[in-house]
Amino acid sequence: MATFLSCAFILFFLFFYVVSPIEAQTGGFSVELIHRDSPKSPFYNSSETPYQRLRNAFTRSTNRPNHFNQNSPISSSKASQADIIPNIGDYLIRISIGTPATEILAVADTGSDLIWTQCEPCPPSQCYMQDSPLFDPKKSSTYKPLPCSSSQCASLDQKSCSGVNCQYSVSYGDRSFSNGNLATETVTLGSTTGQAVALPGITFGCGTNNGGLFNSKTTGIVGLGGGDISLISQMRTTIAGKFSYCLVQASSTKINFGTNGIVSGPGVVSTPLIVKSKTFYVLTIDAISVGNQRLEVMSGSTPGGDIVIDSGTTLTLLPQGYNSKLLSVMSSMIEAQPVADPKGSLELCYSFNSLSQVPEVTIHFRGADVKLSPSNFFVKVSEDIVCSVFKGTNSLPLYGNIMQTNFLVGYDIEQQTVSFRPTDCTKQ
Repeated sequence: MATFLSCAFILFFLFFYVVSPIEAQTGGFSVELIHRDSPKSPFYNSSETPYQRLRNAFTRSTNRPNHFNQNSPISSSKASQADIIPNIGDYLIRISIGTPATEILAVADTGSDLIWTQCEPCPPSQCYMQDSPLFDPKKSSTYKPLPCSSSQCASLDQKSCSGVNCQYSVSYGDRSFSNGNLATETVTLGSTTGQAVALPGITFGCGTNNGGLFNSKTTGIVGLGGGDISLISQMRTTIAGKFSYCLVQASSTKINFGTNGIVSGPGVVSTPLIVKSKTFYVLTIDAISVGNQRLEVMSGSTPGGDIVIDSGTTLTLLPQGYNSKLLSVMSSMIEAQPVADPKGSLELCYSFNSLSQVPEVTIHFRGADVKLSPSNFFVKVSEDIVCSVFKGTNSLPLYGNIMQTNFLVGYDIEQQTVSFRPTDCTKQ
């Protein structure tokens, strides 16, 4: 089977700003993480049924790999800084920029590095419509443009230096884009303790020419990847390279940083991060077991394959041939007749209300066996039909967020590991 490729993974987070922030110091803090379909989200549509919201998420999952084909992080060492559609994803982030602070709502993306927001001056002909006020760097006492000679400018793949200061440029698979000035600013994150955390001198892009399929409810991107100018990397010494999250479908949870982000205790398993791209979080998957049958993953003649863990994708996308074999084995172990997905998008569905009939499934990452609950790989798509969230793709495989639900998932950038611990995330 061909090598598992990778894609990135988006997160949308919602951080709440609280006045009188303290400057970040080594330690830990947590912030609220809100699903885009939660009533707390500006994207929440009360007229939609839960099944309609789930279907919309499936569509986002299916389309997601298209935005990475031109610059695959596995096959190319010069991947684009941001390879997502900005209004696609499952979580939102609210942060504050500048002094005095301007609150922004942005896509939080672990599949890209640069933080950017729309900035004044930005006439309608050069910017997309935005519900909230634009950030005005002239009104901030902590805004500092970065020169072309700076290391931050050098780390960008797309930039221009026609003058003294660095100009950034990012583009997306749907031809959305942002161009503007690279600078440093004070970024403030809300904390679940009620005390905001101030991060001085954070590199970000001040966008003055932005367009495409951006949504008026969002104001830019917050890059949470592993590259040099991502928020995670810029907080690296503060958080000791550690963060974690515990996902709940269509509900509020939180993301943890530093000592709060350590995943330990009974049931924890850890797998190495594969260093094939600075930005993306790539894992090796050796096999998937269905019941007592283990299906090995091969990359040519080499055991194992690459896959990106992606909290912004709902489905888990696997190479077409492997996925067909997996679902065939799964179907043979279920004493019921498969039915067609009413929408025609999912590949293995049944008409029953209980998941007691489905076999056990274990994901064998390199050095870490993750045993799934039935609700991690089958979901209700209507009142009487359940479908598997495994789906074949001829593009880029992803380990999606339904499969991560009710696991505390921890990233340790210093040790280059990702850890999983079974957890009731509704109690986190």
